[in-house]
Amino acid sequence: MAVLRSETRNQVLLSDLKVARRFFERGKGLLGRMTLPANEALWILRCNSIHTFFMMFPIDCVFVNRNLEVKALRRNVVPWRMVFPIWGASSVIEMAAGSIDRLEIKTGEKLHVGA
Repeated sequence: MAVLRSETRNQVLLSDLKVARRFFERGKGLLGRMTLPANEALWILRCNSIHTFFMMFPIDCVFVNRNLEVKALRRNVVPWRMVFPIWGASSVIEMAAGSIDRLEIKTGEKLHVGA
């Protein structure tokens, strides 16, 4: 388990960040889950586009580059949608719908993942 922080604001954003590194983990993503708690998120490495086919709930997506700078935000991505590739993004953090606004995440913000 990792913690997601805003380096820009020196603030903890999420206390439970799961990391999908392996092929199977990245492919599965949040499939099979019924909900996603507000303090939890999934960071999918080597991923600059996503789909929500077969998902049961909407999500917010934070696309970041290799330096964990926020490149794009996608709010309330409902099931059965696609988010096409985001140029400059190298990974995505998927979180509960409404999290981007609740956590006040902005494009250009620098994030940090740690223990």
